[in-house]
Amino acid sequence: MDADQAALQAEYMALSERAMALVGKGFRERMDEFAGETFGVVKAATVARACTELQQSLLADPGTLVALQADLWRDTLTLWQGFLEQQGKSGLQALVPQPARDRRFADPAWSEEPYWATLQQGYRLFSDWLLRVVEAGEVEPATRRRLRFYARQLVNASAPTNFWLTNPEALRRAAETGGVSLVEGLRRFVEDLERGHGQLRMRQTDENAFRLGENVAITPGKVIFKNALMELLHYAPTRAEVRRRPLLIVPPWINKYYILDLQPENSFIAFALAEGFDVFLISWANPDHALAKTRFEDYLRDGPLAALDAIEQAIGERQVNVLGFCIGGILTATALAHLAGQDEQRVLSATFLATLFDFTDVGEIGVFIDHELVAALEEQSGTTGFLPGRYLSDMFSMLRENDLIWSFFVRSYLLGKPPPAFDLLYWNSDTTRLPAAMLSDYLRKFYLDNAFARPGHFQALGTPIDTRRIAMPVYALATVDDHIAPWRSCFPVVRQIGGPVRFVLGNSGHIAGIVNPPTKSKYGYRTNDGQAEDAETWLESSTQHTGSWWPDWADWLHQHSGEWVNPRVPGAGGLAPLADAPGSYVRVRHDDDEQR
Repeated sequence: MDADQAALQAEYMALSERAMALVGKGFRERMDEFAGETFGVVKAATVARACTELQQSLLADPGTLVALQADLWRDTLTLWQGFLEQQGKSGLQALVPQPARDRRFADPAWSEEPYWATLQQGYRLFSDWLLRVVEAGEVEPATRRRLRFYARQLVNASAPTNFWLTNPEALRRAAETGGVSLVEGLRRFVEDLERGHGQLRMRQTDENAFRLGENVAITPGKVIFKNALMELLHYAPTRAEVRRRPLLIVPPWINKYYILDLQPENSFIAFALAEGFDVFLISWANPDHALAKTRFEDYLRDGPLAALDAIEQAIGERQVNVLGFCIGGILTATALAHLAGQDEQRVLSATFLATLFDFTDVGEIGVFIDHELVAALEEQSGTTGFLPGRYLSDMFSMLRENDLIWSFFVRSYLLGKPPPAFDLLYWNSDTTRLPAAMLSDYLRKFYLDNAFARPGHFQALGTPIDTRRIAMPVYALATVDDHIAPWRSCFPVVRQIGGPVRFVLGNSGHIAGIVNPPTKSKYGYRTNDGQAEDAETWLESSTQHTGSWWPDWADWLHQHSGEWVNPRVPGAGGLAPLADAPGSYVRVRHDDDEQR
C-alpha cells in the first residue's frame, strides 16, 4: 500500500468513527421522540394504528393473504430460474416493468448484466407485492392513503440503489477513483450530520454558489414599507410607460418570495415588469419566538391590507390588481372576501396560483394533517413558539422522496459528488418557520374545517368570510402534477367566486409549472372558454397550448390594468425608500436561531 492509499484509508477510518458517533447521538434523540409518539413529521401511533387496521382486515380474509403469499413465492421462483438460465448471457426478462420516469435504475448494468438485473427485478417484485398487500385490505379511505404513503416510503428507502454494495455505479466509481469517491461521500455525510447535530441535514445544492441580491432575487427595487410581518417591495420599472393600476403580489410565507425572482431568465417579476405592470410584492418575515402569538388574522391585517394602504400612500392609487400564490392565495382570497364584506372595492382583479379552494381532498399532504396530528404539531410548536423550517422541508421532501431525498443521497454519499449549483434547489432549501398560533389557525380553519367551502363559517377581522362575494374577474392557475395543491381541489374557484373566472391548467407541478418562462417553452397549459361545473368535464373539453402560460396571463391582466401612464420611481412618491430590494427579511435563514 502506497502512502497516498494509506492516508486515504486512515481518513476513511477516522470519518467512519465520527459518523458512527454522530449517528448514535441522532438515533438516541430520535428514539426519545419515538417514545413520545412523534418521529420527525410522522406520529408513530398513527402509523401503528394504520398497520394494525390492515393486519386485522387481512387476517379476517385469510384466503386473500394466502393468495398474495403464493403469488410472491411463484414470482420469486420464476425470477431465480430466469437468473440461472441467463448465466453467461446478457439481460433478463422483466417480471415487473420499469416505470418510464424512474431514473434510479438508468445505469445500463441494471438491465444488461444478469446479477444486477435480478437484483433490480427482485426489488421491484417485492415492492409491487407490498403495495398489492396494502390495496388488498378493507380499510377506511384515510387509512388506505396513509398505508400507501408509508409503504411507498419503505420501498423507496430500501431500493438497492441507496446502498453502496448494491449500486453498480457507486462500485464502479469507487474503483475508478481509487476509493476517493468513498472518502468524499463519507466526508459529506459527516458534515451533514454535524449540520444537523446528529440528524442528517442533507444538502441538495451548493449553498455557497448563491447570494441574495447578487445572483438570485436580483430585480432592482426598493423596500418602501415595513412592519413586524412583512416588507413591501416596489420594483423599478423597465418600460417607458406602465399600466395605471399596480399589481400587488402576495407570495406564500412557507419558503421565500424569490421563487418568483430567481434569475433574469426565469423571473416572473422581471417578466411582469417587461409587460409594463407596476409591481409591488410582500416579502414576509421569517418568524421567531417574538411572533409566536401571531395569528392568521395578523397576516391578513399586516400583510395585504397594510400593503394596499401603503401602495395608495406611495403612488396615490387606491385600486389595484392582486396575485396570490399557494397559501398567499388563500390569504388573498380571505382579504378579498373581507373587503367585499366591508363594501370596499379596492381590488379590481385577482390572480390565484396553485390555490386550494376546497380542502376535501388535499392529496398526499393530508397524510400529515388530521385532528390528532394537528394537536401534536400544536403541542410541539407551542413549546418553541414556532414550527421549525426543517419540519416543513422534511414533509415536502417526503412527498417526492425519490427526487428530493434519495437522488441526492446517492449522488452525495455513494458517488461522492458535490451537490449541484441550482437556483431552484437553493430556494427549496431556504425554507421558513411558522408562528405557532398562525399554524393552528391555518390547519384547523382550512385543512380540518374546509372554511372556503362553508360560507360564513369563520370570521376574519370581524367579517364573515364568504368567497362568493368576490365579484371581480379572476385568473386561476393550477398545475396537473401538483402534490401540494391538487388541481381538482383548486378548480372549485370557478363556483366559489362571484366574478368571471378564467381557469388555466398548467403542465408539471407546484413549482416547475408556475416558474415556466416563455424563453424555455418547456411546459404547456390547457384552457377552456366554455362553462363546466366539475373538473373532469372541464378537462375533457379543454384545449392544449404549447409554451408558457405567462403571456396568456399577461394578456388577461392588461385588460384590467387601466391606461398607460408615466412610470413611478420606487421611493420617489409618498413613501421614502427604506432599503434596496430584496430587503432584510428575506435574508433570515430558517436555521439561524432554531433550537434543535
